Amino acid sequence: MKAAHLTRRFFGALRPGAPRADDVAWAESVLGPDAFAVWQRQPNHDRRHAIAVARGVQAELAGTPYADDPVWISCALLHDIGKLDARLGVFGRVGATLAGAAAGHDMADAWSEKGGYTRRVGLYLRHPEIGADRIRLVRGPEEAARWAAAHHTVPLPGDLGIPDVVVVALDTCDND
Repeated sequence: MKAAHLTRRFFGALRPGAPRADDVAWAESVLGPDAFAVWQRQPNHDRRHAIAVARGVQAELAGTPYADDPVWISCALLHDIGKLDARLGVFGRVGATLAGAAAGHDMADAWSEKGGYTRRVGLYLRHPEIGADRIRLVRGPEEAARWAAAHHTVPLPGDLGIPDVVVVALDTCDND
């Protein structure tokens, strides 16, 4: 994780307020009803971030054969949906990120088996795989599930069954 990216995300998360109504309506028009219901459960800062990523992907893909395909926008809107299970606020997420950096993400599985805050840290660190499961449970696009599972790694070209130009757009817009 890049320090500048995490710093921007932290301060952005502290800003109060829901996403703009027109952005929420746009997300609803892209996602199916079940996926939208889960997306709506995210805290305001996560929904604002997801919209910013999705709008960025939309702009990045303009003029390509992948422009305006709702599957790629769904990937952007749902990529962090696995964070719901951890039920951590902004400061808890900072602690989880630091714990993962200090002890290694390999501890996430073991921590997930514990209780209390330790379990929540483990679940937070495992949000990519948990998010992929959530997306599949709500019958979201399989590409969105694959992207959610891989979005903190650098996938090799072709590994996800998602066009490389889309992977670059998703990664660039999430890690601005």
